[in-house]
Amino acid sequence: MLSSGRITLRALEPVDVDTLYRWENDTEIWGAGISLAPYSRKQLWDYIDSYEADIFKAKQLRFMIALRDGNETIGTIDLFDFDPANGRCGIGILISTPHRRAGYAREALGLAEEYCGKVIGMHQLYCTVGAANMPSRRLFESCGYRISGRLRSWLRTGRSYGDAFIFQKILS
Repeated sequence: MLSSGRITLRALEPVDVDTLYRWENDTEIWGAGISLAPYSRKQLWDYIDSYEADIFKAKQLRFMIALRDGNETIGTIDLFDFDPANGRCGIGILISTPHRRAGYAREALGLAEEYCGKVIGMHQLYCTVGAANMPSRRLFESCGYRISGRLRSWLRTGRSYGDAFIFQKILS
């Protein structure tokens, strides 16, 4: 398992269905991802049941972020758009509201970066962050990600559009 002093990145398990149900249906965070509609427990159960944990086959991988003391699940890290030919993939992170601003996201990103660089041989990671999402921007900047581009009118919130930044981190 991928572990640090306080957290572990672990595989998706059937017990995660209710946790994913809460997070995927939280309209407050829909703007940071791509969800625009609620998920049913059945849809999430089917997702977990058919989940392919081989990033080379599925081109994506989800880690659940759990506290080492007590195993409470506090977030998730997604690797997506996996491109082994060019040594890159996208990365996204969610930390549940009660656990934000405690350094868990930074720790989890570090573990994911180590996995991507040392285990699956990635050269770089990237993410798209809304220009107005200052907590995420600060997180990625503090972890060594650099803005490599600005996407104008990229993210829709209600009836308006906002810009987004592409962040990149070279691992090797």
